[in-house]
Amino acid sequence: MSTSLDHEVFWEIHRDLPREAPGSAASTLRAFSMLPGLSVSPRILDIGCGPGAQTVALASASQATLTAIDTHQPFLDDLGRRAAQAGISERVQALNASMFELNFEQPFDLIWSEGAIYIIGFERGLREWRSLLKPGGCIAVTEISWLKPNPPEAVRRFWEEAYPGMATVEQNLARLALAGYHSLGHFTLPEQDWWENYYQPMAARIESLREKYRHDPAAQAVLDLEYAEIDLYRQYSAWYGYVFYLGQV
Repeated sequence: MSTSLDHEVFWEIHRDLPREAPGSAASTLRAFSMLPGLSVSPRILDIGCGPGAQTVALASASQATLTAIDTHQPFLDDLGRRAAQAGISERVQALNASMFELNFEQPFDLIWSEGAIYIIGFERGLREWRSLLKPGGCIAVTEISWLKPNPPEAVRRFWEEAYPGMATVEQNLARLALAGYHSLGHFTLPEQDWWENYYQPMAARIESLREKYRHDPAAQAVLDLEYAEIDLYRQYSAWYGYVFYLGQV
């Protein structure tokens, strides 16, 4: 059972990190370039935007207007600062809203979600978010996926507990089609997308917090749990990864 201390330490680990999931501006823009028929100024809904690295990348590389939602206000505050620094504030709206209760009057040209659709579930997210798109609209999401069959016991056991809905690339492409999308392609994020903007900053934060909580075994346990995920990827990255899935209605 998680405690208030667990949450406090978790947010200390994740506060002010460059990203809240593996990714990079290069991968974001690669996915964006694979989407056909977008207007010059598309309306984009970024679901589970976190601190907004991908939001800023999309707005900076286009004339898009973006609505970015998250339920953690400090992330939205980070996005506001980043958008101001990039000079794109007038085209980025940050909303504190839940992906489970989306209600917009006008449909979007594009739905974007990096490292967040797992919260609602890949199948459910694809199905429910489809109604927010214009005819011919597109979706671009990253989802952690098995890259090879028969993973070693240690990594299989970890992800069965952490994310029971994790599936293979082939299974996720089938789910995309079942939800009513035509696949526009997919690609696996490179390993550097995990390390440079996510795990390396997180590992440095964990090490700094070990000193702060050196006399607190409960806090150290939270730090150990977070670091175990980093170590798992270091050992077993060939077996799983984040995959960008792109579709069109």
